Amino acid sequence: MVHLNDTIRRVTDRIRERSRDLRNQYLKKMHEAASKGPHRSNVSCGNLAHAAAACSLADKKALAKGDGPNIGIVTSYNDMLSAHQPLGAYPDIIKQTLNEMGATAQIAGGVPAMCDGVTQGQPGMDLSLFSRDVIAMATAVSLSHNVFDGALMLGVCDKIVPGLFIGAARFGHLPILFLPAGPMTSGISNDEKARVRQQYAKGEIGREELLAAESASYHSAGTCTFYGTANSNQMMMEVMGLHLPGSAFVNAGTVLRDKIVEETARRVGKTTALGAEFIPFYEVIDERSIVNAIIGLHATGGSTNHLIHLVAMARSAGILVNWDDFAELSTEIPLLARVYPNGSADVNQFHAAGGLAFIIRELIDAGLLHDDVMTVMGEGLRPYSTVPSLTDDMLSWENIETESKNAEILRPVAEPFADTGGLQVLDGNIGRGVIKISAVKPENRYIEAPAIVFSSQQEIIDRFKAGELNKDFVAVVPFQGPKANGMPELHKLTPPLSVLQDKGFKVALVTDGRMSGASGKVPAAIHVVPEALNGGSIGKIKDGDIVRLDAEKGDLRVLGDEDIDLRETRKHDLSNDRRGSGRELFAGFRSLAGDAEAGAMVFGWDLED
Repeated sequence: MVHLNDTIRRVTDRIRERSRDLRNQYLKKMHEAASKGPHRSNVSCGNLAHAAAACSLADKKALAKGDGPNIGIVTSYNDMLSAHQPLGAYPDIIKQTLNEMGATAQIAGGVPAMCDGVTQGQPGMDLSLFSRDVIAMATAVSLSHNVFDGALMLGVCDKIVPGLFIGAARFGHLPILFLPAGPMTSGISNDEKARVRQQYAKGEIGREELLAAESASYHSAGTCTFYGTANSNQMMMEVMGLHLPGSAFVNAGTVLRDKIVEETARRVGKTTALGAEFIPFYEVIDERSIVNAIIGLHATGGSTNHLIHLVAMARSAGILVNWDDFAELSTEIPLLARVYPNGSADVNQFHAAGGLAFIIRELIDAGLLHDDVMTVMGEGLRPYSTVPSLTDDMLSWENIETESKNAEILRPVAEPFADTGGLQVLDGNIGRGVIKISAVKPENRYIEAPAIVFSSQQEIIDRFKAGELNKDFVAVVPFQGPKANGMPELHKLTPPLSVLQDKGFKVALVTDGRMSGASGKVPAAIHVVPEALNGGSIGKIKDGDIVRLDAEKGDLRVLGDEDIDLRETRKHDLSNDRRGSGRELFAGFRSLAGDAEAGAMVFGWDLED
């Protein structure tokens, strides 16, 4: 048996001890719910009649008899999001597959699914982070009918999977599997897409050329192919054992994908309390699986958004993690993948090179993952080092090949791209924040330069176009936190700041907002806490203050003024950030939101609950 890395063991033990009371409370609730048996036996005949009224005659008889499982489907299907459009066909496949084994399925409910790619730089982006908690609540409403023996979560993208996870955790006495749609096929290269965006930012091409390039990149059904938050979601679901092995990056619209949908339905049907292999969600998700998810983020250079989402997801299952846990694990976990924006490859090329199965096998063999976990497949993570394939139209799994098929994309632990993980925690008199350094060249990871404070990302874009930013500077964009305006992503800043960096200027971004799961080559200190609206020092920085950002040492500070927190907070008008596009409806969310390090949640679970 491989010896588990001492740092991983120590961090896991620390999380377990920190979480003891809250986790025990959570487990007590789950055990109580599981002990009640199938919920259909506890509802009235009127309740059950309502639940079955729209079913086929055969399904009505099966539900009335009650000896076969009934699976609730929670879906984020809509046909505007490319990643979610394929989900529309899944319920019929799931129902037919379960009917063949004497089980039933019902669409328990739908959850909203917004696309950050559509809302970038638009008022709707201010609803993006809060949509996660709306999804969590919608998931709870969907499953609250209490007539289900298991559940399937159909979702892919940024806030959708974390929201489904948080809602699912409150029904953790059920077996729950996650089912993605898979990525679209590759379009134009990511390098070409970035080049065109920078050309547009410099005014060298017009909107027509930019739209043509974007449409050649985002061109069909399936998940976007860069390694942002959506694909980081799928990595985490896999390494936490909530998928069938190898589910994450099989393309949408393929026979293999349809077979995975069928087998996922069979698996949830086999693991309910009505059968011999009961595997509830609360046994799959524990301190070890959450640590595995953090390790997966480091090893792949995953999305910075998960330093918010994973904290919230863990807490929903009674587990308390913080950024110090991320930082300590980062010192031990090598970077094994180069996928855009950390490299030029997309997720299809990553998958073809060996993908997650290769990484999971490498990490297990090096003692860098908890292998002794429960998954939806049973005991142990080792099955997730296999890949699905079809033989005579039958689904099977094969061991991943020993060597990477492309060392420019995927490497073994013995020859990593970097010795430490792709995410770093920053600390200093400005506050605490995070940075994704896997895409930032070493020479750009340290900067000391005068601050320029901006009221919005649009101000940066306007001043860039006016030629006012051709110099070394640190762009400070405060009042972008959860309480201020919902913590939007500031992804539109990537092209202009990249252009300035390419010109030879030392530039960086410091903000209490988010950047993106696609954070790129410009050093960006994001998620800074406390946020400006809560009196954080980021709201007290002045133009001309010398700011130091040392990504490798984790230092973020204003030089020469260690008492910056004693300054007055600058004035900032938020009225235009809180009206229009439905933002008025989220005033309560803004008032309740916790800070980024606590998961930016609008609800939580305290010991007195």
